[in-house]
Amino acid sequence: MARHLITSALPYINGIKHLGNMVGSMLPADVYGRYMRQRGHEVLYICATDEHGTPAELAAKDAGQSVDAYCGEQHDAQKAIYDGFHLRFDHFGRSSSQQNVELTQHFARKLHENGFIEERAIRQVYSIADERFLPDRYIVGTCPHCGYDKARGDQCENCTRVLDPTDLIDARSAISGSSDLEVRETKHLFLLQSALQGEVEQWIDDSSEDWPTLASSIARKWLTEGLQDRAITRDLEWGVPVPADVWPELAAEGKVFYVWFDAPIEYIASTKEWADADPANRDWKSWWYEADDVRYTEFMAKDNVPFHSVMFPATELGTREPWKKVDFLKAFNWLTYYGGKFSTSQRRGIFTDAALELLPADYWRYFLIANAPESDDTSFTWELFSSSVNKDLADTLGNFVNRVLSFSRKRFGDEVPAGAAAGEAEAKLGEQIAELLAEYEGHMEALQFRKAAAALRALWSAGNSYLEEKAPWLEIKTDQEAAALTLRTAMNLIHLYAIVSEPFIPAAAKAMRGAFALDGDTAAWVTADEARALASVPAGTAFTVPPVLFAKITEDDLAAYRERFGAAE
Repeated sequence: MARHLITSALPYINGIKHLGNMVGSMLPADVYGRYMRQRGHEVLYICATDEHGTPAELAAKDAGQSVDAYCGEQHDAQKAIYDGFHLRFDHFGRSSSQQNVELTQHFARKLHENGFIEERAIRQVYSIADERFLPDRYIVGTCPHCGYDKARGDQCENCTRVLDPTDLIDARSAISGSSDLEVRETKHLFLLQSALQGEVEQWIDDSSEDWPTLASSIARKWLTEGLQDRAITRDLEWGVPVPADVWPELAAEGKVFYVWFDAPIEYIASTKEWADADPANRDWKSWWYEADDVRYTEFMAKDNVPFHSVMFPATELGTREPWKKVDFLKAFNWLTYYGGKFSTSQRRGIFTDAALELLPADYWRYFLIANAPESDDTSFTWELFSSSVNKDLADTLGNFVNRVLSFSRKRFGDEVPAGAAAGEAEAKLGEQIAELLAEYEGHMEALQFRKAAAALRALWSAGNSYLEEKAPWLEIKTDQEAAALTLRTAMNLIHLYAIVSEPFIPAAAKAMRGAFALDGDTAAWVTADEARALASVPAGTAFTVPPVLFAKITEDDLAAYRERFGAAE
Protein backbone atom coordinates (compact mmCIF):
# COMPACT_ATOMS: atom_id res chain seq x y z
CA MET A 1 0.00 0.00 0.00
CA ALA A 2 1.05 3.60 -0.56
CA ARG A 3 2.48 5.98 2.00
CA HIS A 4 0.29 9.05 2.47
CA LEU A 5 1.56 12.26 4.01
CA ILE A 6 -1.26 14.60 5.04
CA THR A 7 -1.02 18.16 6.31
CA SER A 8 -3.58 20.86 7.00
CA ALA A 9 -3.19 24.61 7.33
CA LEU A 10 -1.47 25.44 10.61
CA PRO A 11 -3.98 27.08 12.99
CA TYR A 12 -2.62 30.37 14.22
CA ILE A 13 -1.82 30.42 17.92
CA ASN A 14 -3.80 33.56 18.63
CA GLY A 15 -7.27 32.51 19.79
CA ILE A 16 -9.66 29.60 19.53
CA LYS A 17 -10.63 28.81 15.95
CA HIS A 18 -14.12 28.99 14.48
CA LEU A 19 -16.02 26.36 12.50
CA GLY A 20 -14.82 27.86 9.23
CA ASN A 21 -11.22 27.11 10.20
CA MET A 22 -12.21 23.58 11.17
CA VAL A 23 -13.98 22.68 7.91
CA GLY A 24 -11.43 24.50 5.75
CA SER A 25 -8.45 22.37 6.74
CA MET A 26 -8.17 20.14 9.80
CA LEU A 27 -11.47 18.25 9.73
CA PRO A 28 -11.38 17.11 6.08
CA ALA A 29 -7.73 16.16 6.54
CA ASP A 30 -8.74 14.01 9.51
CA VAL A 31 -11.65 12.41 7.61
CA TYR A 32 -9.39 11.58 4.68
CA GLY A 33 -6.61 10.30 6.93
CA ARG A 34 -8.98 8.03 8.82
CA TYR A 35 -10.36 6.65 5.57
CA MET A 36 -6.92 5.98 4.08
CA ARG A 37 -5.82 4.18 7.25
CA GLN A 38 -8.91 2.00 7.06
CA ARG A 39 -8.03 1.10 3.48
CA GLY A 40 -4.66 -0.20 4.63
CA HIS A 41 -2.38 2.68 3.68
CA GLU A 42 0.46 3.99 5.82
CA VAL A 43 -0.64 7.49 6.85
CA LEU A 44 1.15 10.32 8.60
CA TYR A 45 -1.06 13.31 9.48
CA ILE A 46 1.00 16.27 10.62
CA CYS A 47 -0.16 19.63 11.93
CA ALA A 48 1.03 22.27 14.40
CA THR A 49 0.25 25.65 15.87
CA ASP A 50 1.67 28.58 13.91
CA GLU A 51 3.23 30.62 16.69
CA HIS A 52 5.35 33.40 15.27
CA GLY A 53 4.34 36.82 14.05
CA THR A 54 2.84 40.02 15.32
CA PRO A 55 -0.56 38.84 16.62
CA ALA A 56 1.10 36.45 19.07
CA GLU A 57 3.26 39.25 20.46
CA LEU A 58 0.31 41.61 20.77
CA ALA A 59 -1.93 38.99 22.37
CA ALA A 60 0.76 38.02 24.86
CA LYS A 61 1.24 41.69 25.73
CA ASP A 62 -2.51 42.09 26.32
CA ALA A 63 -2.50 38.95 28.48
CA GLY A 64 0.45 40.14 30.53
CA GLN A 65 2.49 37.06 29.63
CA SER A 66 5.75 36.31 27.90
CA VAL A 67 5.16 35.25 24.30
CA ASP A 68 6.61 31.81 24.99
CA ALA A 69 4.29 31.22 27.96
CA TYR A 70 1.29 32.56 26.07
CA CYS A 71 1.95 30.32 23.06
CA GLY A 72 2.45 27.26 25.24
CA GLU A 73 -0.86 27.87 26.99
CA GLN A 74 -2.70 28.51 23.74
CA HIS A 75 -1.19 25.43 22.09
CA ASP A 76 -2.52 23.23 24.87
CA ALA A 77 -5.95 24.92 24.73
CA GLN A 78 -6.23 24.38 20.98
CA LYS A 79 -5.00 20.78 21.19
CA ALA A 80 -7.66 20.00 23.82
CA ILE A 81 -10.38 21.25 21.46
CA TYR A 82 -9.02 19.27 18.52
CA ASP A 83 -8.97 16.19 20.73
CA GLY A 84 -12.61 16.97 21.52
CA PHE A 85 -13.34 16.95 17.79
CA HIS A 86 -11.58 13.55 17.55
CA LEU A 87 -8.90 14.86 15.18
CA ARG A 88 -6.39 12.05 14.84
CA PHE A 89 -3.08 13.81 14.33
CA ASP A 90 0.02 11.67 14.32
CA HIS A 91 1.72 14.74 15.70
CA PHE A 92 0.51 18.23 16.55
CA GLY A 93 3.63 20.32 16.92
CA ARG A 94 4.69 23.92 17.44
CA SER A 95 6.40 26.22 14.97
CA SER A 96 8.45 27.65 17.84
CA SER A 97 10.17 24.26 18.26
CA GLN A 98 13.92 23.94 18.09
CA GLN A 99 13.48 21.63 15.11
CA ASN A 100 11.79 24.44 13.18
CA VAL A 101 14.48 26.93 14.16
CA GLU A 102 17.16 24.62 12.80
CA LEU A 103 15.33 23.69 9.60
CA THR A 104 14.27 27.27 8.83
CA GLN A 105 17.85 28.44 9.20
CA HIS A 106 18.99 25.53 7.03
CA PHE A 107 16.56 26.53 4.28
CA ALA A 108 17.73 30.14 4.50
CA ARG A 109 21.38 29.15 4.25
CA LYS A 110 20.73 26.97 1.21
CA LEU A 111 18.71 29.67 -0.52
CA HIS A 112 21.51 32.15 0.18
CA GLU A 113 24.17 29.75 -1.16
CA ASN A 114 22.17 29.38 -4.36
CA GLY A 115 21.71 33.12 -4.84
CA PHE A 116 18.01 33.32 -3.99
CA ILE A 117 18.23 35.51 -0.88
CA GLU A 118 19.40 39.08 -1.08
CA GLU A 119 19.96 41.69 1.61
CA ARG A 120 18.30 44.97 0.71
CA ALA A 121 17.91 48.37 2.28
CA ILE A 122 14.27 49.32 2.37
CA ARG A 123 12.17 52.10 3.73
CA GLN A 124 9.96 50.90 6.55
CA VAL A 125 7.36 52.44 8.81
CA TYR A 126 8.77 53.63 12.13
CA SER A 127 6.55 54.58 15.06
CA ILE A 128 7.74 57.66 16.92
CA ALA A 129 5.51 56.85 19.90
CA ASP A 130 6.66 53.22 20.14
CA GLU A 131 10.30 53.99 19.25
CA ARG A 132 10.56 51.00 16.93
CA PHE A 133 10.13 49.82 13.37
CA LEU A 134 6.70 48.34 12.89
CA PRO A 135 6.33 44.97 11.16
CA ASP A 136 3.47 44.84 8.69
CA ARG A 137 0.92 43.41 11.11
CA TYR A 138 1.74 46.08 13.67
CA ILE A 139 0.20 48.57 11.26
CA VAL A 140 -3.54 48.84 10.65
CA GLY A 141 -5.52 51.13 8.40
CA THR A 142 -7.97 51.29 5.53
CA CYS A 143 -7.55 48.90 2.60
CA PRO A 144 -7.07 50.86 -0.64
CA HIS A 145 -8.88 48.15 -2.60
CA CYS A 146 -12.11 47.54 -0.64
CA GLY A 147 -12.21 50.30 1.99
CA TYR A 148 -12.12 47.91 4.98
CA ASP A 149 -10.93 50.08 7.88
CA LYS A 150 -9.22 47.34 9.92
CA ALA A 151 -6.88 45.98 7.26
CA ARG A 152 -3.45 44.84 8.37
CA GLY A 153 -0.20 45.85 6.78
CA ASP A 154 0.32 42.44 5.16
CA GLN A 155 -3.17 41.42 4.04
CA CYS A 156 -6.73 42.68 4.11
CA GLU A 157 -8.91 40.24 6.05
CA ASN A 158 -11.98 41.46 4.16
CA CYS A 159 -10.93 41.13 0.51
CA THR A 160 -7.82 38.91 1.08
CA ARG A 161 -5.59 41.17 -1.07
CA VAL A 162 -1.92 41.02 -0.11
CA LEU A 163 -0.69 44.46 0.98
CA ASP A 164 2.40 46.37 1.96
CA PRO A 165 2.12 48.63 5.03
CA THR A 166 2.62 51.73 2.94
CA ASP A 167 -0.47 50.80 0.89
CA LEU A 168 -2.77 51.49 3.85
CA ILE A 169 -4.80 54.66 4.13
CA ASP A 170 -4.82 56.41 7.53
CA ALA A 171 -2.24 53.97 8.88
CA ARG A 172 -1.70 53.71 12.65
CA SER A 173 0.31 51.61 15.11
CA ALA A 174 -1.41 48.47 16.38
CA ILE A 175 0.59 48.83 19.60
CA SER A 176 -0.18 52.37 20.67
CA GLY A 177 -2.78 53.46 18.11
CA SER A 178 -0.55 56.38 17.22
CA SER A 179 -0.62 57.71 13.70
CA ASP A 180 2.68 59.54 14.30
CA LEU A 181 4.54 57.36 11.84
CA GLU A 182 7.39 57.97 9.49
CA VAL A 183 9.30 55.95 6.93
CA ARG A 184 12.97 55.21 7.65
CA GLU A 185 15.60 53.04 6.05
CA THR A 186 16.46 49.59 7.41
CA LYS A 187 17.79 46.32 6.02
CA HIS A 188 15.93 43.07 5.44
CA LEU A 189 16.37 39.78 3.59
CA PHE A 190 14.42 39.19 0.40
CA LEU A 191 13.53 35.88 -1.20
CA LEU A 192 14.07 36.32 -4.94
CA GLN A 193 10.86 34.70 -6.08
CA SER A 194 11.08 36.43 -9.44
CA ALA A 195 14.19 34.39 -10.24
CA LEU A 196 12.29 31.20 -9.45
CA GLN A 197 9.12 31.99 -11.39
CA GLY A 198 9.94 29.78 -14.36
CA GLU A 199 10.68 26.80 -12.17
CA VAL A 200 7.52 27.29 -10.16
CA GLU A 201 5.45 27.58 -13.34
CA GLN A 202 6.95 24.35 -14.67
CA TRP A 203 6.27 22.61 -11.36
CA ILE A 204 2.65 23.84 -11.36
CA ASP A 205 2.24 22.63 -14.95
CA ASP A 206 3.57 19.21 -14.00
CA SER A 207 1.77 18.85 -10.68
CA SER A 208 -1.59 20.62 -10.61
CA GLU A 209 -3.58 18.92 -13.36
CA ASP A 210 -5.71 17.00 -10.85
CA TRP A 211 -5.99 19.77 -8.26
CA PRO A 212 -9.39 21.32 -7.60
CA THR A 213 -10.02 24.29 -9.89
CA LEU A 214 -10.04 26.59 -6.86
CA ALA A 215 -6.46 25.67 -5.92
CA SER A 216 -4.96 25.64 -9.41
CA SER A 217 -6.66 28.88 -10.47
CA ILE A 218 -5.34 30.76 -7.44
CA ALA A 219 -1.82 29.48 -8.07
CA ARG A 220 -1.95 30.43 -11.74
CA LYS A 221 -3.38 33.85 -10.94
CA TRP A 222 -0.33 34.61 -8.83
CA LEU A 223 1.98 33.36 -11.54
CA THR A 224 0.19 35.38 -14.21
CA GLU A 225 0.57 38.51 -12.11
CA GLY A 226 4.26 37.68 -11.71
CA LEU A 227 6.10 36.54 -8.60
CA GLN A 228 7.55 39.41 -6.63
CA ASP A 229 10.66 39.37 -4.47
CA ARG A 230 9.40 39.47 -0.89
CA ALA A 231 10.97 40.43 2.39
CA ILE A 232 11.32 37.35 4.61
CA THR A 233 12.53 39.04 7.78
CA ARG A 234 10.81 41.26 10.34
CA ASP A 235 11.62 43.40 13.37
CA LEU A 236 10.17 41.24 16.10
CA GLU A 237 11.30 39.81 19.40
CA TRP A 238 9.62 36.43 18.79
CA GLY A 239 10.54 34.27 15.84
CA VAL A 240 13.26 32.20 14.21
CA PRO A 241 16.46 34.28 14.45
CA VAL A 242 18.43 35.16 11.35
CA PRO A 243 21.61 33.03 11.59
CA ALA A 244 24.57 35.12 12.69
CA ASP A 245 27.07 33.05 10.69
CA VAL A 246 25.53 34.31 7.44
CA TRP A 247 24.06 37.70 8.32
CA PRO A 248 25.86 38.96 11.47
CA GLU A 249 24.61 42.54 11.17
CA LEU A 250 20.96 41.59 10.86
CA ALA A 251 21.30 39.01 13.61
CA ALA A 252 22.77 41.67 15.90
CA GLU A 253 19.76 43.88 15.16
CA GLY A 254 17.46 41.05 16.27
CA LYS A 255 15.87 40.35 12.92
CA VAL A 256 13.73 37.21 12.72
CA PHE A 257 12.24 35.36 9.77
CA TYR A 258 8.78 36.32 8.61
CA VAL A 259 6.13 33.91 9.81
CA TRP A 260 5.13 32.97 6.26
CA PHE A 261 8.71 31.86 5.60
CA ASP A 262 9.08 29.62 8.63
CA ALA A 263 5.49 28.37 9.05
CA PRO A 264 5.38 26.00 6.02
CA ILE A 265 8.79 24.63 7.00
CA GLU A 266 7.11 23.60 10.26
CA TYR A 267 5.38 20.79 8.38
CA ILE A 268 8.80 19.22 7.99
CA ALA A 269 9.92 20.29 11.47
CA SER A 270 6.77 18.88 13.07
CA THR A 271 7.50 15.58 11.36
CA LYS A 272 10.97 15.74 12.88
CA GLU A 273 9.41 16.48 16.28
CA TRP A 274 7.35 13.32 15.81
CA ALA A 275 10.41 11.28 14.83
CA ASP A 276 12.59 12.68 17.62
CA ALA A 277 10.08 11.33 20.16
CA ASP A 278 10.88 7.77 18.99
CA PRO A 279 14.04 7.89 16.86
CA ALA A 280 14.54 4.13 16.90
CA ASN A 281 11.28 3.56 15.02
CA ARG A 282 10.60 6.78 13.13
CA ASP A 283 12.41 8.41 10.22
CA TRP A 284 11.26 11.93 9.38
CA LYS A 285 13.46 12.26 6.30
CA SER A 286 11.81 9.32 4.56
CA TRP A 287 8.61 11.39 4.43
CA TRP A 288 10.18 14.61 3.15
CA TYR A 289 13.59 14.09 1.55
CA GLU A 290 13.90 12.03 -1.63
CA ALA A 291 10.43 10.73 -0.73
CA ASP A 292 9.33 9.57 -4.17
CA ASP A 293 7.16 6.84 -2.67
CA VAL A 294 5.08 9.34 -0.66
CA ARG A 295 1.76 10.81 -1.81
CA TYR A 296 1.49 14.26 -0.18
CA THR A 297 -1.99 15.78 0.23
CA GLU A 298 -2.52 19.22 1.73
CA PHE A 299 -5.77 20.78 3.00
CA MET A 300 -6.47 24.49 3.37
CA ALA A 301 -8.89 27.34 2.81
CA LYS A 302 -8.46 29.51 -0.24
CA ASP A 303 -6.72 32.39 1.56
CA ASN A 304 -3.77 30.10 2.36
CA VAL A 305 -3.42 28.65 -1.13
CA PRO A 306 -0.95 31.22 -2.56
CA PHE A 307 1.57 30.62 0.20
CA HIS A 308 1.47 26.84 -0.16
CA SER A 309 1.04 26.50 -3.91
CA VAL A 310 3.58 29.12 -4.96
CA MET A 311 5.68 30.64 -2.17
CA PHE A 312 6.65 27.47 -0.30
CA PRO A 313 7.32 25.44 -3.46
CA ALA A 314 9.55 28.31 -4.60
CA THR A 315 11.40 28.05 -1.28
CA GLU A 316 11.81 24.29 -1.66
CA LEU A 317 12.96 24.58 -5.28
CA GLY A 318 15.47 27.27 -4.39
CA THR A 319 17.28 25.06 -1.89
CA ARG A 320 18.29 22.74 -4.75
CA GLU A 321 17.54 19.86 -2.42
CA PRO A 322 15.00 17.06 -3.08
CA TRP A 323 12.32 18.16 -0.62
CA LYS A 324 8.89 16.64 -1.04
CA LYS A 325 6.37 19.00 -2.63
CA VAL A 326 2.61 18.71 -2.47
CA ASP A 327 0.99 16.26 -4.89
CA PHE A 328 -2.61 17.27 -4.30
CA LEU A 329 -3.77 20.54 -2.79
CA LYS A 330 -7.37 20.38 -1.60
CA ALA A 331 -8.63 23.95 -1.28
CA PHE A 332 -11.90 25.10 0.26
CA ASN A 333 -14.04 28.19 -0.10
CA TRP A 334 -15.49 29.98 2.93
CA LEU A 335 -17.97 28.72 5.43
CA THR A 336 -20.03 31.82 6.25
CA TYR A 337 -22.40 32.53 9.11
CA TYR A 338 -25.75 33.54 7.64
CA GLY A 339 -23.86 34.91 4.65
CA GLY A 340 -21.42 36.95 6.76
CA LYS A 341 -17.79 36.06 7.22
CA PHE A 342 -16.65 34.12 10.27
CA SER A 343 -14.00 36.19 11.99
CA THR A 344 -11.57 35.15 14.69
CA SER A 345 -10.50 38.73 15.35
CA GLN A 346 -14.08 39.99 15.65
CA ARG A 347 -15.53 36.87 17.35
CA ARG A 348 -18.29 36.57 14.76
CA GLY A 349 -19.78 33.12 14.27
CA ILE A 350 -19.52 29.83 16.17
CA PHE A 351 -16.18 28.95 17.65
CA THR A 352 -15.00 25.41 18.21
CA ASP A 353 -14.99 25.56 22.00
CA ALA A 354 -18.59 26.82 22.07
CA ALA A 355 -19.63 24.19 19.53
CA LEU A 356 -18.42 21.38 21.79
CA GLU A 357 -20.21 22.92 24.75
CA LEU A 358 -23.50 22.66 22.83
CA LEU A 359 -23.32 19.26 21.19
CA PRO A 360 -20.95 16.28 20.76
CA ALA A 361 -18.31 16.42 18.07
CA ASP A 362 -20.01 13.97 15.70
CA TYR A 363 -22.92 16.38 15.12
CA TRP A 364 -20.48 19.05 13.92
CA ARG A 365 -18.19 16.68 12.04
CA TYR A 366 -21.02 15.27 9.96
CA PHE A 367 -22.71 18.58 9.25
CA LEU A 368 -19.49 20.37 8.28
CA ILE A 369 -18.26 17.67 5.93
CA ALA A 370 -21.70 17.09 4.41
CA ASN A 371 -21.86 20.83 3.69
CA ALA A 372 -18.17 21.46 3.02
CA PRO A 373 -17.55 24.63 0.96
CA GLU A 374 -15.89 22.84 -1.94
CA SER A 375 -17.31 24.36 -5.12
CA ASP A 376 -18.60 27.57 -3.55
CA ASP A 377 -19.05 29.29 -0.21
CA THR A 378 -21.46 27.59 2.19
CA SER A 379 -23.65 29.53 4.60
CA PHE A 380 -24.10 28.11 8.07
CA THR A 381 -27.57 28.64 9.48
CA TRP A 382 -29.05 27.07 12.57
CA GLU A 383 -32.03 25.98 10.51
CA LEU A 384 -29.83 24.05 8.03
CA PHE A 385 -27.77 22.59 10.85
CA SER A 386 -30.78 21.32 12.82
CA SER A 387 -32.42 19.93 9.68
CA SER A 388 -29.27 18.00 8.77
CA VAL A 389 -28.78 16.64 12.28
CA ASN A 390 -32.42 15.67 12.76
CA LYS A 391 -33.01 14.14 9.35
CA ASP A 392 -29.70 12.43 8.63
CA LEU A 393 -28.23 11.60 12.00
CA ALA A 394 -31.20 11.25 14.36
CA ASP A 395 -33.85 9.87 12.00
CA THR A 396 -32.01 8.05 9.22
CA LEU A 397 -29.10 6.53 11.17
CA GLY A 398 -29.82 6.82 14.88
CA ASN A 399 -33.43 5.71 14.71
CA PHE A 400 -32.52 2.77 12.48
CA VAL A 401 -29.97 1.50 14.98
CA ASN A 402 -32.24 1.99 17.99
CA ARG A 403 -35.38 0.44 16.60
CA VAL A 404 -33.61 -2.59 15.11
CA LEU A 405 -31.72 -3.45 18.28
CA SER A 406 -34.56 -2.57 20.66
CA PHE A 407 -37.15 -4.54 18.72
CA SER A 408 -34.90 -7.57 18.34
CA ARG A 409 -34.04 -7.63 22.06
CA LYS A 410 -37.72 -7.33 22.94
CA ARG A 411 -38.79 -10.21 20.68
CA PHE A 412 -35.72 -12.46 20.48
CA GLY A 413 -33.55 -11.62 23.48
CA ASP A 414 -29.96 -10.38 23.70
CA GLU A 415 -28.48 -12.45 20.88
CA VAL A 416 -28.66 -11.96 17.13
CA PRO A 417 -31.51 -14.22 15.95
CA ALA A 418 -30.89 -16.86 13.29
CA GLY A 419 -34.10 -16.90 11.29
CA ALA A 420 -34.55 -18.04 7.73
CA ALA A 421 -31.92 -18.12 5.02
CA ALA A 422 -31.37 -14.92 3.08
CA GLY A 423 -33.74 -14.49 0.19
CA GLU A 424 -34.37 -12.28 -2.82
CA ALA A 425 -34.84 -9.09 -0.77
CA GLU A 426 -31.53 -9.64 1.00
CA ALA A 427 -29.69 -10.36 -2.26
CA LYS A 428 -31.13 -7.18 -3.77
CA LEU A 429 -30.12 -5.21 -0.67
CA GLY A 430 -26.59 -6.67 -0.76
CA GLU A 431 -26.10 -5.58 -4.37
CA GLN A 432 -27.40 -2.11 -3.55
CA ILE A 433 -25.08 -1.77 -0.55
CA ALA A 434 -22.06 -2.95 -2.56
CA GLU A 435 -22.86 -0.43 -5.29
CA LEU A 436 -23.32 2.44 -2.83
CA LEU A 437 -20.15 1.45 -0.99
CA ALA A 438 -18.17 1.60 -4.24
CA GLU A 439 -19.62 5.04 -4.91
CA TYR A 440 -18.66 6.18 -1.41
CA GLU A 441 -15.13 4.86 -1.85
CA GLY A 442 -14.74 6.62 -5.19
CA HIS A 443 -15.78 9.97 -3.77
CA MET A 444 -13.52 9.60 -0.74
CA GLU A 445 -10.52 8.72 -2.88
CA ALA A 446 -11.26 11.72 -5.10
CA LEU A 447 -11.56 13.94 -1.98
CA GLN A 448 -15.10 14.94 -2.94
CA PHE A 449 -16.45 15.24 0.58
CA ARG A 450 -20.00 16.44 -0.04
CA LYS A 451 -20.53 13.65 -2.56
CA ALA A 452 -19.01 11.15 -0.14
CA ALA A 453 -21.40 12.32 2.57
CA ALA A 454 -24.32 11.92 0.17
CA ALA A 455 -23.21 8.37 -0.63
CA LEU A 456 -22.88 7.57 3.06
CA ARG A 457 -26.34 8.98 3.68
CA ALA A 458 -27.65 6.79 0.84
CA LEU A 459 -26.13 3.74 2.54
CA TRP A 460 -28.00 4.59 5.73
CA SER A 461 -31.23 5.21 3.78
CA ALA A 462 -30.96 1.84 2.07
CA GLY A 463 -31.24 0.16 5.45
CA ASN A 464 -34.37 2.10 6.30
CA SER A 465 -35.94 1.26 2.96
CA TYR A 466 -35.21 -2.43 3.50
CA LEU A 467 -36.70 -2.28 6.98
CA GLU A 468 -39.85 -0.56 5.75
CA GLU A 469 -40.20 -3.07 2.91
CA LYS A 470 -39.78 -6.11 5.13
CA ALA A 471 -41.66 -4.63 8.15
CA PRO A 472 -40.48 -7.11 10.81
CA TRP A 473 -43.09 -5.72 13.24
CA LEU A 474 -45.69 -7.23 10.89
CA GLU A 475 -43.68 -10.28 9.84
CA ILE A 476 -43.36 -11.47 13.41
CA LYS A 477 -47.13 -11.86 13.69
CA THR A 478 -47.17 -14.58 11.04
CA ASP A 479 -43.57 -15.72 10.45
CA GLN A 480 -41.02 -15.38 13.24
CA GLU A 481 -38.24 -16.87 11.10
CA ALA A 482 -38.76 -14.21 8.43
CA ALA A 483 -38.74 -11.44 11.05
CA ALA A 484 -35.55 -12.85 12.57
CA LEU A 485 -33.87 -12.83 9.14
CA THR A 486 -34.83 -9.19 8.63
CA LEU A 487 -33.45 -8.18 12.00
CA ARG A 488 -30.25 -10.21 11.55
CA THR A 489 -29.70 -8.55 8.17
CA ALA A 490 -30.36 -5.12 9.67
CA MET A 491 -27.87 -5.82 12.46
CA ASN A 492 -25.26 -6.66 9.86
CA LEU A 493 -26.05 -3.33 8.25
CA ILE A 494 -25.43 -1.59 11.58
CA HIS A 495 -22.03 -3.25 11.82
CA LEU A 496 -21.25 -2.20 8.24
CA TYR A 497 -22.37 1.35 9.01
CA ALA A 498 -20.09 1.40 12.04
CA ILE A 499 -17.06 0.63 9.88
CA VAL A 500 -17.72 2.86 6.89
CA SER A 501 -19.06 5.83 8.91
CA GLU A 502 -15.99 6.00 11.17
CA PRO A 503 -14.21 8.77 9.20
CA PHE A 504 -17.24 11.05 9.60
CA ILE A 505 -18.65 10.16 13.03
CA PRO A 506 -16.02 8.20 14.98
CA ALA A 507 -17.75 8.28 18.39
CA ALA A 508 -21.07 7.00 17.04
CA ALA A 509 -19.24 4.43 14.91
CA LYS A 510 -17.47 3.12 18.01
CA ALA A 511 -20.79 2.86 19.86
CA MET A 512 -22.42 0.98 16.96
CA ARG A 513 -19.53 -1.43 16.61
CA GLY A 514 -19.34 -1.93 20.35
CA ALA A 515 -22.97 -3.02 20.47
CA PHE A 516 -21.92 -6.45 19.21
CA ALA A 517 -19.82 -8.87 21.27
CA LEU A 518 -17.71 -10.09 18.36
CA ASP A 519 -14.45 -11.78 19.28
CA GLY A 520 -11.54 -10.50 17.21
CA ASP A 521 -13.57 -7.85 15.44
CA THR A 522 -10.64 -6.09 13.79
CA ALA A 523 -12.05 -5.55 10.30
CA ALA A 524 -10.73 -2.26 8.98
CA TRP A 525 -13.03 -2.04 5.96
CA VAL A 526 -15.79 -3.88 4.13
CA THR A 527 -15.14 -5.58 0.82
CA ALA A 528 -17.74 -5.66 -1.94
CA ASP A 529 -18.33 -9.36 -1.32
CA GLU A 530 -18.79 -8.75 2.41
CA ALA A 531 -21.24 -5.98 1.63
CA ARG A 532 -23.25 -8.32 -0.59
CA ALA A 533 -23.24 -11.11 1.99
CA LEU A 534 -24.10 -8.98 5.05
CA ALA A 535 -22.98 -11.81 7.31
CA SER A 536 -20.20 -10.39 9.48
CA VAL A 537 -22.39 -10.56 12.60
CA PRO A 538 -23.48 -14.21 12.83
CA ALA A 539 -26.53 -15.51 14.62
CA GLY A 540 -25.94 -16.07 18.30
CA THR A 541 -23.76 -13.00 18.74
CA ALA A 542 -24.61 -11.17 21.95
CA PHE A 543 -25.51 -7.51 21.60
CA THR A 544 -26.56 -4.52 23.67
CA VAL A 545 -28.62 -1.48 22.81
CA PRO A 546 -26.37 1.59 22.98
CA PRO A 547 -27.63 4.91 24.31
CA VAL A 548 -29.34 7.19 21.81
CA LEU A 549 -26.71 8.04 19.22
CA PHE A 550 -28.12 11.41 18.20
CA ALA A 551 -30.72 13.49 20.01
CA LYS A 552 -32.94 15.71 17.91
CA ILE A 553 -32.51 19.47 18.04
CA THR A 554 -35.81 20.94 19.19
CA GLU A 555 -37.39 24.30 18.44
CA ASP A 556 -36.52 25.35 21.98
CA ASP A 557 -32.89 24.41 21.33
CA LEU A 558 -32.93 26.46 18.14
CA ALA A 559 -34.37 29.47 19.92
CA ALA A 560 -31.63 29.25 22.55
CA TYR A 561 -28.88 28.94 19.92
CA ARG A 562 -30.21 31.91 17.95
CA GLU A 563 -30.38 34.02 21.10
CA ARG A 564 -26.82 33.15 22.08
CA PHE A 565 -25.15 33.42 18.69
CA GLY A 566 -27.56 35.50 16.63
CA ALA A 567 -29.30 34.41 13.48
CA ALA A 568 -27.63 36.88 11.12
CA GLU A 569 -25.13 39.70 11.05
